[in-house]
Amino acid sequence: MSEICKNWTEWLKKNRFAGQTPEMVEQTTRWLEAVRDVILVYAEIKPYDVVLDIGTGTGLLAFKALEMQDCKGKVIFSDKFQDCLDDCKKILDDAGITTGYEMIQCPCEHIALPESTVHKALMRSVLVHIVNKQPAISEVYRVLKPGGKFCAFEPIIRSNTRYWEILDPVYIEKYEDFKKVENELMENPLDSLCNFDESTLKTNLEIAGFSIPEVRVQAVQSKYVVQSNMVKEWFVNPPSPDQPSTRERFLKYFDEQTVDKYMQDVQNYLTGREIQLKSNAVFINATK
Repeated sequence: MSEICKNWTEWLKKNRFAGQTPEMVEQTTRWLEAVRDVILVYAEIKPYDVVLDIGTGTGLLAFKALEMQDCKGKVIFSDKFQDCLDDCKKILDDAGITTGYEMIQCPCEHIALPESTVHKALMRSVLVHIVNKQPAISEVYRVLKPGGKFCAFEPIIRSNTRYWEILDPVYIEKYEDFKKVENELMENPLDSLCNFDESTLKTNLEIAGFSIPEVRVQAVQSKYVVQSNMVKEWFVNPPSPDQPSTRERFLKYFDEQTVDKYMQDVQNYLTGREIQLKSNAVFINATK
């Protein structure tokens, strides 16, 4: 686990918003809710469905599914990390909700449920944290009932704007060296964050057995003025508790002084400038 972020609950609540202005946090929250709503529209949840939220985290999908069912079916909060389940359970307890849900601790590669158990399986930004996606997707297929649906969202990080694309080499010492390393990092087949795209996910789904899975690409663009405190967070904030930060990744190639000088150059150049970033994500809608 990162020294900055001890567990998933802490990362989901604090670290994923690190360096963002209040306006950006609000915008991100609205975007997360919009992603949730698309997944749930795809899922077509019915009152008595058994719904599995895989890698539930803070329960973004599961709580809304529970609300939609009015506790008439069952929503299963599933996560590898007990701290996430404990946090969701506390919210339910505080709300006085005692029925209509179940909590199971397990990794998504080994879901602790019998075959053909659930009507709908939901997932948001989980596969991005798993190096080998195939066993996880095949496990989702296993626990779904025939005709059951798998509806999910995943960011395609390797299509994101890279640092070197928004920098001017005139102002960045060792620009070409860092550009080369950044490209190498973003194309590492052993890095769960960037070793997949919409094409590989569709292949994974077909291998698992899903019939004509839909993998729809969503292009996302954002534009904002960089503030000085943002840049350090980009480098030192981990993408998840069990992943190294960008700074830590660069330290495998350069000494500390070189990395810190690069970070300072990036901050000096970008602070006060308006930048435009692009990224892709996918929505999955697949039926067993």
